[in-house]
Amino acid sequence: MTKLHLFNTKTRQIEEFIPQNPANVKIYTCGPTVYNFAHIGNFASYIYWDLLVRTLKINHLTPHRIINITDVGHLASDADDGEDKLEKGAKRENKTVWEIAKFYETAFIKDFNALNLLPPTKFCRATDYIREDLEVINTLIERGYTYETSDGIYFDTSKFATYADFARLDLDNLRAGARVDFNSEKRNVSDFAIWKFIKPGEDHAMQWDFQGKKGYPGWHLECSTISHFELGEPLDIHAGGIDHIPIHHTNEIAQSEAAFGKTMANYWLHANFITIDNQKISKSLDNTYSIQDLRDRGFSPLDFKLWILQGHYQSERNFTFEGLAAAKNRRLHWLNRLAKTLQETTHTENQAALLTQIQKTDYQTTELQEALLTQIQKSDYQTTDLQEKLTAIINQNLNSAEVFAEIDQNELALDDWHFIDKLFGLRFFDSLILPSNEIQTLIKERTEAKQNKDYAKADQIREELKSHNFSILDTNQTSFWQYLESPMI
Repeated sequence: MTKLHLFNTKTRQIEEFIPQNPANVKIYTCGPTVYNFAHIGNFASYIYWDLLVRTLKINHLTPHRIINITDVGHLASDADDGEDKLEKGAKRENKTVWEIAKFYETAFIKDFNALNLLPPTKFCRATDYIREDLEVINTLIERGYTYETSDGIYFDTSKFATYADFARLDLDNLRAGARVDFNSEKRNVSDFAIWKFIKPGEDHAMQWDFQGKKGYPGWHLECSTISHFELGEPLDIHAGGIDHIPIHHTNEIAQSEAAFGKTMANYWLHANFITIDNQKISKSLDNTYSIQDLRDRGFSPLDFKLWILQGHYQSERNFTFEGLAAAKNRRLHWLNRLAKTLQETTHTENQAALLTQIQKTDYQTTELQEALLTQIQKSDYQTTDLQEKLTAIINQNLNSAEVFAEIDQNELALDDWHFIDKLFGLRFFDSLILPSNEIQTLIKERTEAKQNKDYAKADQIREELKSHNFSILDTNQTSFWQYLESPMI
């Protein structure tokens, strides 16, 4: 099998991925800040990292993945000033910060599941790791990497010699205010808070005691803490968005490696942005579409997932609803190809018997339909030459776009569709809403009408089938049922 290769931000090169332990591949993925609904730009990264995890699995590796849930400490500037985003959300909706965090965490996981993203080993809330945060802070203080100001405890980046290396920062020309508002108490413009004090008169519901003062952790600290206590150093892979490279991930590396004396991660992967109609995603432009917004416009979350996977995680993508409609049509075309393959597949007695059972079953019985589809998915699938080719392609830095082109250009057996569903998680088999007895009878009557040259009746039945979301594909040999639109699941 072709070895998996990934672009490593740390070296700026595509490298062979060599895990420390194939049975325990340690992955940390930056998660959401739960103060509002995640938008489709946020979910682009999660879709790409789902592909990463699925690719590891088809390479017979076992991922151990952690995703953090930021429910405290993420300030409006993404740095060390401004209002905490959870506090801002609470004021916006007249709720407590705890209510805001719980509501939007639930909404995020609901959308995460709707996209059929593989669940991580664990979702970790930042507020569940305050004691561990304080352990890390004490370690950094003892090792001489910090200093205190009136508003918090800061990491002194001048004490960490390789601070600028990861993001290739030019610290000499980094202007005060380019990354954070100027703070006269900071020793270096690149220094960052690991603990923020509650200011006099500040209304901040989430606060904890440290050294006799009330405060809360800095945003960057939570990732170092959670990854250390859940996975340990070094991580095999740390993944996130490219916007995290110059600040968030640079700061994570500094505080983690200063505290624990080990490389934080061996491979760093970063997903590029998506724009919408060639504009940055922004609330001011009213283009922060959620997964529910797509549903309201008649699109399945899986249509969006397919649209994302048509491109590459390192490429900037421009989202339009016309492009999403094209992805929806592609998913429908693939689902109809699978339906046709399912109807014509009889190369084992087991599948032949199963197809006969499908045709005789009244699919008003949902439980039986699910049982049959489960049986389809659990059949003894054989690895084909095409699957090996697709694996070799995806192993070249997650090149899903080229895999999609191969799917379009090749005839696929049922085994191949099973492999594709496992690789991309587009739920093709789950989407197979099979014809009921009523529909099967109509299809049979239409076939007989055509044989009797009663074309008017055949056309009438075709129109009736449309009302049930089925069409008929006629070939020289036989006819196949197809979907007019992808079933919404």
